[in-house]
Amino acid sequence: MDFIQPTSWDEALAAKAAVPDALPLAGGTDVMVEINFDVRRPDALLDLTRIPELSQWSQDSGRIRVGAGLTYARLISELGDRLPGLAMAARTVGSPQIRNRGTVGGNLGAASPAGDCHPPLLAAGAEIEVASTRGTRRIPVEDFYTGVKQNALAPDELISAILIPPAAGPQQFSKIGTRNAMVIAVASFSIGLDPRSRSVGTGIGSAAPTPRPASGAGQFLAAALDEAGLWESRGELPEPVVREFGERVRAAAAPIDDVRGTAAYRLHALAVMARRTLTWAWNEYRDDEYRDGGG
Repeated sequence: MDFIQPTSWDEALAAKAAVPDALPLAGGTDVMVEINFDVRRPDALLDLTRIPELSQWSQDSGRIRVGAGLTYARLISELGDRLPGLAMAARTVGSPQIRNRGTVGGNLGAASPAGDCHPPLLAAGAEIEVASTRGTRRIPVEDFYTGVKQNALAPDELISAILIPPAAGPQQFSKIGTRNAMVIAVASFSIGLDPRSRSVGTGIGSAAPTPRPASGAGQFLAAALDEAGLWESRGELPEPVVREFGERVRAAAAPIDDVRGTAAYRLHALAVMARRTLTWAWNEYRDDEYRDGGG
């Protein structure tokens, strides 16, 4: 197995162009496990840990540009107030040691339906910036996942950054697993309320071949809140609206039975998590923190 270790982004892109089968390595929390268990045996590893710009974040035209190599631990400590949904998901990833090594870019590259970062990225309407020696392009996160553990990257492309709008309102994330910590999600869900645009973002994980939004549920909820004047009044949510939102999230999923849970269990769990995260987010919205109509 060849080991390629560039020290600049241009070198990394040139190496990927020359050896398209080279497997990118950042935190290694997924890749090294697969190699150790002989699940994957790539001809070459492309180590990206020595490229400084991948581990940085910055403001970019009103969005947060998160380098693909930024660790979960830094995301939580440095961006938790700006990207609360993503930070909540990051806190559920593995152990502290894993969060100090694992990266959002690695989670995207693996494209596992159970990846914890996918639902909040979908709910926030993120874009994935990818690059090659041919240039740079940005992919809406909803279009990034193309199949089970498959993504929209061309063979010569690498993920450079994730562009995420900072929260304009409350965001929540929930997942269910076989225990409370260090667990792969049986199902997960994220919601984001945006009072400025009067819209609702959603993201479903581990309940379909790919992570996906529950677009119909979000549109229903936004319209119901608008029709009842609740964006302005911040009154209590009608229980029928909460229940219907949960059912529409459930209807957006397409789970299977596997060793971690049945399809029926996942569907039930999604409806429960949708109702709970909506209630948590709405209660937060009713607090003084959001009295100006935004975050």
